[in-house]
Amino acid sequence: MHRVRLSLPHYEENGWQPTVVCVDPLYYDVVEDPLLLESIPSNVKVHYVKALQKKWTSKFGLGSLALRSFLFYEKYVTRLLRKEHFDLIFFSTTEFPVCVLGAYWTKKFNIPYVIDMQDPWHSEYYQNKPKAQRPPKYWFSYRLNKYLEPIAMRKVSGIMSVSADYIEVLTQRYNKVKKIPTAVITFPAAIKDFEIVDANKAYLATPLLNNNTINLVYIGRGGHDLKQAATLLFENFRLQLSKGDGLFEKFKFYFIGTSYAPKGMGIATIKPIADSMGLANHVYEQTDRISYFETLAYLSNADGLVILGSDDPGYTASKIYPYILSKKPILAIFNLKSSAAEIIRDCNAGSVADIQNKVQAGKIIQDFLNNMANPNFVYEQMNIENFSIYSAEALTKKQCDLFNQVVQC
Repeated sequence: MHRVRLSLPHYEENGWQPTVVCVDPLYYDVVEDPLLLESIPSNVKVHYVKALQKKWTSKFGLGSLALRSFLFYEKYVTRLLRKEHFDLIFFSTTEFPVCVLGAYWTKKFNIPYVIDMQDPWHSEYYQNKPKAQRPPKYWFSYRLNKYLEPIAMRKVSGIMSVSADYIEVLTQRYNKVKKIPTAVITFPAAIKDFEIVDANKAYLATPLLNNNTINLVYIGRGGHDLKQAATLLFENFRLQLSKGDGLFEKFKFYFIGTSYAPKGMGIATIKPIADSMGLANHVYEQTDRISYFETLAYLSNADGLVILGSDDPGYTASKIYPYILSKKPILAIFNLKSSAAEIIRDCNAGSVADIQNKVQAGKIIQDFLNNMANPNFVYEQMNIENFSIYSAEALTKKQCDLFNQVVQC
């Protein structure tokens, strides 16, 4: 959603006039954020489709927004394509099942479509993991994705992805993908969003943070694939705490919005690790999600920021730009081959600990913690010139270059 939202002001200047079709917010089961509308140009056409109400479908174990809205998308967009001329269909969502409609509309209207791979669709990542570490309803989603992905890839005309690894996997699976335009394009940086935060400070409270503590914040999903990074963080914090000099007693780690489960039903995956190490008083986890602009407010009001990453080199943290734009000290624990790690290093935006090198990671983490404990520490600002290549203007142009390639094929 954020890729398209941030790109909408810049499509026309690159020769493309966008029309958006999305699910009516009445059918969402996520935290609403009215401020998001402030960044959308008033001249952009937005069409809303219906979906089955989750309060009814959940009785049958069906919660996916993609599946609840699938038939409504098919009916509404088919009618729209009959009425108006469009050169391209662009799917930019992690609700991947709707992407199979691209094959149907291409056959019916001869319109090419591009899929934005923001995450892996069908993934083998959890196949060798213990059952307890797999996402909810993994048995069903694994089989559904394995069936649907080939349908969408059969007629796709272009692939955009946040990670080169995702494209590489698809080219190995499907000959079709080897023959079409592809592009690695990260999410754009939401510079204007922080202006909206500044203008709405009175409404964007951060009640969890305490003025008497050193507040280190992580906002985003948890999960068992982040256990290795969390363990490295807590082991090294415990080591610093054990020195007994009192410098680290005021540290408090906040992990917010770590579950996609409905409000009050999420299962903590980060704090139990800290609890097992005797760090219960220093770590707080809230599984409930918060709104996007509340997230930016927490990042802006924190003393420092922590990003836990997966050991997967293809892992790309979509949250990376808001973290950087908050202009706060950052500690990221990633596989160094991750594009997120590369962005932080290229922009001199923070410290990156290698999840695969315990010695290196320990040094980086301890240096970061020592800096945060030092009242005289001065945070070195990022390289703004290097960061400019990740602006919405620059990355929307790259999207449109891909669109032009697709329609010219």
